[in-house]
Amino acid sequence: QVQLVESGGGLVQAGASLTLSCAASGRTFGGSVMGWFRQAPGKEREFVAAITWSGGSTRYADSVKGRFTISKDNAKNTVYLQMNGLKPEDTAVYYCAVNAEGILLISYRAYAYWGQGTQVTVSS
Repeated sequence: QVQLVESGGGLVQAGASLTLSCAASGRTFGGSVMGWFRQAPGKEREFVAAITWSGGSTRYADSVKGRFTISKDNAKNTVYLQMNGLKPEDTAVYYCAVNAEGILLISYRAYAYWGQGTQVTVSS
């Protein structure tokens, strides 16, 4: 049973930084892609960033490129999302997810396993 547990969310002011963590367990993740998504109230879940578990290739949404960085620690089975220069429009529940296809896909439908989410609120 795959388990994904996010942490690190909170309430910050615009311009601040936060680092989200996603601890993964329950299977070997070699060949998988780990993704971060977010969902604001009344909006669809949207892609933020993804990383291949084995090679470390990354992909970002245009809205976060240059501000957010996704990384991983294979030894800890943990994926991180470093968020700098936060804006009020970044406010959302952030989810990590696993895509067993091994391709840096941006559709949430391609990701089979999801964490419970962590709230990020950015005040202006």
